[in-house]
Amino acid sequence: MLRGLAGTWAVVGALLWGCGLALLQGGMLYPRESRSRERKELDGLWRFRADFSQNRRQGFEQQWYRTPLRESGPSLDMPVPSSFNDVGQDGRLRSFVGWVWYEREATLPQRWTEDLGTRVVLRIGSAHYYAIVWVNGVHVAEHEGGHLPFEADISRLVQSGPLSSCRITIAINNTLSPNTLPPGTILYKTDTSKYPKGYFVQNTNFDFFNYAGLHRTVLLYTTPTAYIDDITVTTDVDQDTGLVNYQIVVQGSEHFQLEVCLLDEEGTVVAKGTGGRGQLQVPSAHLWWPYLMHEHPAYLYSLEVKLTAQTAAGFVSDFYTLPVGIRTVAVTQSQFLINGKPFYFHGVNKHEDADIRGKGFDWPLLVKDFNLLRWLGANAFRTSHYPYAEEVMQLCDRYGIVVIDESPGVGIVLAQSYSNVSLQHHLEVMEEMVRRDKNHPSVVMWSVANEPASFLKPAGYYFKTLIAHTKALDPSRPVTFVTNSNYEADLGVPYVDVICVNSYYSWYHDYGHMEVIQLQLATQFESWYKTYQKPIIQSEYGAETITGFHEDPPLMFSEEYQKGLLEQYHVVLDQKRREYVVGELIWNFADFMTDQSPQRPIGNRKGIFTRQRQPKSAAFLLRERYWKLANETKCHRSAVKSQCVGNSPFTF
Repeated sequence: MLRGLAGTWAVVGALLWGCGLALLQGGMLYPRESRSRERKELDGLWRFRADFSQNRRQGFEQQWYRTPLRESGPSLDMPVPSSFNDVGQDGRLRSFVGWVWYEREATLPQRWTEDLGTRVVLRIGSAHYYAIVWVNGVHVAEHEGGHLPFEADISRLVQSGPLSSCRITIAINNTLSPNTLPPGTILYKTDTSKYPKGYFVQNTNFDFFNYAGLHRTVLLYTTPTAYIDDITVTTDVDQDTGLVNYQIVVQGSEHFQLEVCLLDEEGTVVAKGTGGRGQLQVPSAHLWWPYLMHEHPAYLYSLEVKLTAQTAAGFVSDFYTLPVGIRTVAVTQSQFLINGKPFYFHGVNKHEDADIRGKGFDWPLLVKDFNLLRWLGANAFRTSHYPYAEEVMQLCDRYGIVVIDESPGVGIVLAQSYSNVSLQHHLEVMEEMVRRDKNHPSVVMWSVANEPASFLKPAGYYFKTLIAHTKALDPSRPVTFVTNSNYEADLGVPYVDVICVNSYYSWYHDYGHMEVIQLQLATQFESWYKTYQKPIIQSEYGAETITGFHEDPPLMFSEEYQKGLLEQYHVVLDQKRREYVVGELIWNFADFMTDQSPQRPIGNRKGIFTRQRQPKSAAFLLRERYWKLANETKCHRSAVKSQCVGNSPFTF
């Protein structure tokens, strides 16, 4: 019966693949240089001003975007990318809530401004949270959401003149409301004996600092006026033949030809195709395998697309190259399969967070993190609790690090956050997220939320709708959300493909009593599995540790306590991973900043590395464990060359 259902799902998935694509309007390809495309990064120092007026609206009332920012008052130098909170010495700026203004004068290459056959696009990688963009005082874009890219075609603005430069102004508001993602509330303190008139604070229901600013690269890039707007790739395997299904969207011309070539890592063409949609067959294909699961992990092909289009000015060509990993993902009642083999997630949860730069993208930090992940023997992480930079996903593709890609749906605990307004925005965020990350082989599952109040009555409809929408957008991957609700009360889990559970036994309750962990954790797993018969990931567990604190017998916040707590979890995980538990992700990879509170001594200290990426004792414990798990997988694969034992998979 299950085998038949798997076949049915494969057919339905193929049909939904086309339907899902139709839901996504407009592409969001990563800007890559090619024979027809150029890019100019605008990283560096921008002019900056926070609007400290009581209503935070002075910038709009005085129209700061109409003239250079220096003409309307003093400004600061602000590095981009970075959060603005920790760069300066003004304490008001660190906790500022409201509108801030960025400005940069960008020099334009002469060809960009004089060649009317060139399309010039402004792209903002991330602006947290709500952004409005002007070029030379002209409004060009608005965007809600702080973790995904958006862009605007500014060709007409820069080619009228033509201009040798342009002034880019970006106003950003980090205020969170019950309907934003993540949600928050503004609390006005009206007791004038304690607070100044108009005093307010931003409250949130998530445990990380609400850094704000231009967190990722701002850049200009060009394409021809007829161009490759979007590419969607899904892959499958038929015996030893890799199947690469592609669909290409073209804008700017209705009369065009498309040529497609797939190249291996040596640059040899292994398959060719034509047209906007088709399938490439790759005999004896090299599959994309996770790190430590294969002797040659993370194999990437290159899909080269050439567009030849007829325009009013004549024929133009556009070229784009997309990395492609051939792999399959499937889920059974008790297994998570990659390329038909059982995969066990042993990894971490992370944050985009570091000293001074906040959530600002930083290449040295990113490479350090990946070196630590590989040293640790981690094969996976979750993008807790928002989509990470595109460059992070690219390195995951390159190194074989498996990703659970999570939306900013964290802190959904108020009834107002389950409104139709909130749901509509959440659906739009999932569209943007799938559009951006759909082609990454490292992304094996979508997570739509973290620790929502999924026991509230509206949660059932909310998550049923949200998960169904995500599956329609991308039928090739399973969908989950991360829960900390009781298994009997959770109204959203019936709709997920994999159950992800967060629990902190002997930390947030039964403080200091590590002797109860094994019983409570075993009960947790058995209750969830008996109720739903779905594979389970321990998506968070851990304890806070202040480096250098040592206590024997172990006491909370000591390195010995963190290590001992993890060891108790591992006893049960080792039992249950032989049955239906398919992963464990420690909370957290590194210490990170939070709001100030008596419970947070300069941030959350649950990292196995410090915020400066130095190891605690628990890092060495996990390293020993993860490499042991990896070696077990290798031994199992060497001993068993036949198909995996277990239920027939529902293939995605």
